[in-house]
Amino acid sequence: MDLGDIVKGSPPPAVVHKPKPHDSAAKHMTGEAVYVDDIRTPAGTLHAAPGYAPIAAGRVTKLDLDAVRKAPGVVDVLTADDIPGANDASPKGIGDEPVITPERIMFYGQVLFVVLAETRDQARRAARLARAATAPGMPMIDVDDAVVADSTVLPDYTFERGTPEDEIASAPRQLGGEFRIGGQEHFYLEGQVALAVPGEDGDMYVYSSTQHPSEVQHVVAHVLGLDSNAVTVEVRRMGGGFGGKESQATQWAVIAALGVRKTGRPCKIRLDRDDDMMMTGKRHDFRVDYKVGFSREGGIRGVDVTFAARCGYSEDLSLGVVDRTMFHADSGYFYPTVRILARRMRTNTVSNTAFRGFGGPQGKLFAERMIDHIAYSVGRDPLDVRKANLYGGAGRDRTPYNMRVEDNILPEIVNELERTSDYRDRRRALAEFNASSPVLKKGIALTPVKFGISFTLMHLNQAGALVHVYRDGSISLNHGGTEMGQGLFVKVAQVVAEEFGQELDRVKITATATDKVPNTGPTAASAGTDLNAQAAMAACRAIKERLFDFIEQEWGVGRDSVQFREGKVIIGNRAMDFGELAELAYRNRVSLSSTGFYKTPKITWDREKATGQPFFYFAYGAACSEVTIDTMTGEMRVNRVDILHDVGKSLNPAIDIGQIEGGFVQGMGWLTTEELVWDSAGRLMTHAPSTYKIPTASDVPEDFRVALYESGGNRADTIYRSKAVGEPPLMLATSVFSAILDAIISLKPAVMPRLDAPATPEAIMRAIRATGAGDP
Repeated sequence: MDLGDIVKGSPPPAVVHKPKPHDSAAKHMTGEAVYVDDIRTPAGTLHAAPGYAPIAAGRVTKLDLDAVRKAPGVVDVLTADDIPGANDASPKGIGDEPVITPERIMFYGQVLFVVLAETRDQARRAARLARAATAPGMPMIDVDDAVVADSTVLPDYTFERGTPEDEIASAPRQLGGEFRIGGQEHFYLEGQVALAVPGEDGDMYVYSSTQHPSEVQHVVAHVLGLDSNAVTVEVRRMGGGFGGKESQATQWAVIAALGVRKTGRPCKIRLDRDDDMMMTGKRHDFRVDYKVGFSREGGIRGVDVTFAARCGYSEDLSLGVVDRTMFHADSGYFYPTVRILARRMRTNTVSNTAFRGFGGPQGKLFAERMIDHIAYSVGRDPLDVRKANLYGGAGRDRTPYNMRVEDNILPEIVNELERTSDYRDRRRALAEFNASSPVLKKGIALTPVKFGISFTLMHLNQAGALVHVYRDGSISLNHGGTEMGQGLFVKVAQVVAEEFGQELDRVKITATATDKVPNTGPTAASAGTDLNAQAAMAACRAIKERLFDFIEQEWGVGRDSVQFREGKVIIGNRAMDFGELAELAYRNRVSLSSTGFYKTPKITWDREKATGQPFFYFAYGAACSEVTIDTMTGEMRVNRVDILHDVGKSLNPAIDIGQIEGGFVQGMGWLTTEELVWDSAGRLMTHAPSTYKIPTASDVPEDFRVALYESGGNRADTIYRSKAVGEPPLMLATSVFSAILDAIISLKPAVMPRLDAPATPEAIMRAIRATGAGDP
């Protein structure tokens, strides 16, 4: 091979930083992608269907299952008495989430028994034949009920700096407010599903649609009374997760495994959409009460805010979720003095859980609502008040939990988006439009995002990987991350291909499985690529170290003169195919397989003292949204969206832009159309697409402009200087909520409207009428 055209030194990346398609994109389009429900079930597989509580609080006094057992196709029925180990599906072994409740009922839809039948239809029909006698109690349904009863799942928790009450009292201006932030249904396209298959010696193999295979493994073992090494959990892909399969996929996997244990036959459970929505948790909804003191120009002096979260009947992940609400109650703004109090309220509703942003969006929405309130009270453009309160240099760079904001590029992003979105000219044009339009009113808002990246539960910030190089140079990749459509697998594969100088198609992506990479954390907190790609790179470099040693032994060439690139290995003045080197290494007994491990550096968090560096870095962004509302009907349309988002040096721009677009639309749905409604008896009334409205294609802004912020890369030592992208874009949608406020304010500028989230047409009309502007 003529090497004269090969430039000495490290070549530029050939695979990373390139827009590559999702590894399953074609299969998604053709329907060939295999999900749990598509796996060919073994002969004799039973189907499970849950029977559930018809009340929200109380106890079961008698459960008559005779008709259920006699129904066509029914093989057996599971009750709490059939559980050999701990009757608990909670994360971390908290002990407050029975797999099947034996008597006490804590929410409408709680599992009382499970039917095992020859077909899914037979199981579901039989479950309806049960007769349950109950002694109802008085349910606590919403946050206000729980606050009155002082009912909590965890102790209250506070961040505090200085004496905000004094600063607020002495500030030139003060105001306060209270508003509600609604929850959100995950509405993953693939619902909760699991298939359990018996193995030898009582072993269990579970296919689960889960973001946390290791937790499913641990809990299945715990409930069955087995060691963890007797249970293997596998997931190739999920049809969406959004946090709803981080902890709450576990119960259904456990039920399938219990069916196997009792009958000796494979068992599968797939929840119906209505049951899925009724029996699984949502994004936490909040009541927010706040007071703020500020200057005559809107500069914040002190903030005092209380978040009361509806957690549901058990703890689930509410400790971390509501903590993250507190972590992000500053959005991108500096609070000189501050008190942030969080209350985790226990209610007789299904336990709320992780959802994209993990509590952060609720904290950020409060901050933007407060900034809007300040701006309208002092008569300034909200963007000017936002810019005046952004984090800055020394003395204005400490968060309420005392972490220094060292990588702050938010002012630059906001200023650039202000320019590229033509914010000022459009603001003037909107004012002219509103002055001449009596019914339709327009609003515009530009809001920032600052989102911390890392698990605040420190031990979760670790990952493992397993890489094999075969004799022909092809590569097998496995790691603990899970794929739910977000593009994690292709990004990690890009890193592996880059390390070995191979084309992406030479890397075989394999299903996540607990018998390959053990003791993994959930794929969550936007840290999937940060963690798993680093672990995979460590495995690759361990293999390369052996190859460097072999090359030096075989040809006397040091590693500084060796390159892996363009499918070749350049060794001094010679070149060979990577597969040729792999074959030679194999013949010389060099190991071509390695595990890799990574733990996030530099992070600390002392929750008791509320201090430390809980995040490795921050991801930043900003969005400018323009809306039109109909003041006669409350209908709303998003006219245009401009986004500028920071992903460091993107590993895969195509995937990242897709995540930004999708996250924004999901956030827009949360804040505008997706309304959860329970009746006074605790029944979820919005439990199907007919009553719960997620955004459709027609809701996506026709003028939708997304750009990646050009930077030198993440200042933190992340994988190829990239940044996380899963969760932060969802919070860009707060610009839509603020724009709706802006449109309503145009009716009566002196009055701050009471607008709760989601800003449905009904909520918009209530806000208009509350200002007096909608009075006849």
